[in-house]
Amino acid sequence: MATPSELTTHQAQPAAPAASLPGHAAAPGQPPPRVVPRRHPGRRLAAAAALSVLALVLLSVVRNDAFQWDVVGRYLTTGAVLQGLWLTLWLTAVVTALGFLLGIPLAVARLSGNLVLRTLSWGYVWIFRSTPLLVQLLFWFNIGALYPTLGIGIPYGPQLVAVKTVNLLGPTLTAVIGLTLHEAAYAAEVVRGGILAVDPGQAEAAQALGLGRRRTLLRIVVPQAMRSIVPAAGNMLIGTLKGTSIVSVLAVHDLLFSVQLVYNRTYQVIPLLLVATLWYVTVTTVLGVGQFHLERYYARGAAQSLPPTPSQRLRLRLATLRARLYTATAADAPARPGGDR
Repeated sequence: MATPSELTTHQAQPAAPAASLPGHAAAPGQPPPRVVPRRHPGRRLAAAAALSVLALVLLSVVRNDAFQWDVVGRYLTTGAVLQGLWLTLWLTAVVTALGFLLGIPLAVARLSGNLVLRTLSWGYVWIFRSTPLLVQLLFWFNIGALYPTLGIGIPYGPQLVAVKTVNLLGPTLTAVIGLTLHEAAYAAEVVRGGILAVDPGQAEAAQALGLGRRRTLLRIVVPQAMRSIVPAAGNMLIGTLKGTSIVSVLAVHDLLFSVQLVYNRTYQVIPLLLVATLWYVTVTTVLGVGQFHLERYYARGAAQSLPPTPSQRLRLRLATLRARLYTATAADAPARPGGDR
């Protein structure tokens, strides 16, 4: 039970102003309460330390004469380097397209109810994912030792057309075959994973409406599976772009091999490697931007609000900065006669 002194003390305490309570408007003649964001000093210190380290690294790279940036600028757009870059881009596009053209039937066969098709598809993926890519390329490059001639003819009868394997499979065609077969194994798993990510109820609803299996797959399942396929396929595309550098062991004149030819003649290894690095970074950045927009496109039916693009994010930050500057300027402005600011 409260004592009289406690009751007196309790009654003497003033009530909290209405402006400080949530959901109440400010009292007449008083400014509205100012909302102050929570401070995070640890984050600011970590950001300052990270920026300091980054500045030191960049300063070290720029001021180090061993990088020979003048040589990098001289060789960046030479004809030999640009031809190697073009072959790298061509290999990336062809291998990715052919890999997915072969990988999609493999994924469908892996999900098939036919035991033979399912087993053969699993075996293909198992073999090509278990073998290093360099070993596969060297194997296809030396396929002539196993099959000296390739021909078309009647089974157990005479051959109609016969071609020597050495004359048929050059370095570039060997690289396309080896990279495509390797890419198809991973593409099959990407497509299969995307299809399995779709709710099985979607296919059941389509079957209840009388849609066939093929139409259900193309119209219902695949469009929804693209949300899961696009990120993994984008990573595969970027990996293929960088993986094409391994064909330099077959003397294919890609970007890396073209750069190697130059520094084997001039002995300027570091600047020429920087030339290849800058081109790989540039193309990878462009592919990353395309992947972002594709992911945003296929997220329209699932996400409540699409993620903002970099330009939209920049405009939002500029608008927020302008609002803060306007608020600070209005607060610091001298009061006019009559109470107006």
